[in-house]
Amino acid sequence: MDWLWILAVIIVLFLGVQITRLAIADCDLSLQWAEKFGLKPESLRGKVVWITGSSSGIGEYLAYELASAGCRLVLTARREAELKRVKQMCIEKHGSQESDILILPMDMVKFEEHQQAVDTVLKYFKKIDILVNNAGRSQRAEWEKIHLDVDRQILELNVMSVISLTRCVLPHMMDKKEGHIVVTSSVAGKLGVPGSASYTGSKHALHGYFEALRIEAADRGITVTMLCPGPVFSNLLEIAFTETPGKNLGGKMDVTKEKRMPTKRCAKLCAVAIANKIQEAWIVTEPTLMFLYLSQYFPNLGRRVGMKLGMKIVKKIREGKM
Repeated sequence: MDWLWILAVIIVLFLGVQITRLAIADCDLSLQWAEKFGLKPESLRGKVVWITGSSSGIGEYLAYELASAGCRLVLTARREAELKRVKQMCIEKHGSQESDILILPMDMVKFEEHQQAVDTVLKYFKKIDILVNNAGRSQRAEWEKIHLDVDRQILELNVMSVISLTRCVLPHMMDKKEGHIVVTSSVAGKLGVPGSASYTGSKHALHGYFEALRIEAADRGITVTMLCPGPVFSNLLEIAFTETPGKNLGGKMDVTKEKRMPTKRCAKLCAVAIANKIQEAWIVTEPTLMFLYLSQYFPNLGRRVGMKLGMKIVKKIREGKM
């Protein structure tokens, strides 16, 4: 009987510690542990990392983190001038040499250019160790008002371009029996997020495709990491899709009022997740983090809570206003 009491106390203490960790966390418990006790981003020194969508936001700051860690980088986005700015920052502030960084401007939805881009990288660096599929755009729109062309455009950019580029890179990685595919998904890839149906659908699709790849390619040396950030400060709202084709949201984030994660902190956690080859990383603060755990382990209860909270409250949480 004494042993049962001891076991019960141990279980209660364990649960108390985990709940306390969650209450103060800005990421899931596995990533939190990896940041404190796992491999540091510096373990990636010398790796060739290709980051799409690296002219701003998470992609830009991830470039700085990996440059500081000693990685060699390929920077891809549409805006060449911004890529040059990011490269210069990597050189001036983060220890990179001129030859360590290849600028490769590309519109991700021009699928016919993907193989040529891969060939260019391999010619310059001779290898690709890590591909970070970070390019994409968000959305703000009501479900029933979204024009079907907007759904198509979001799926082309957020899903099809990622699949296309990854399929061009994979043969090289499989030939050398080593490679790491990283995909920037979102909390919206794990939950049903109101006011962003097309975006949410695109992120869910990424999980389906890359969970399949994870299993198919595991015995060929390929690792897959899904990054799931929550609200983060960036220019995301400026270029977000709406319900109308060709119309951007043009929104701004308020750093004085919104409870979003700083971009630098998000990028640091992304780098830790990559270094430790974490399969899926949730990079988000409370209350969203707790809701993610609830929905992961008690999905029906999570849905009920989401519906009970209602669209207005969930949207406020999503916009960092609660």
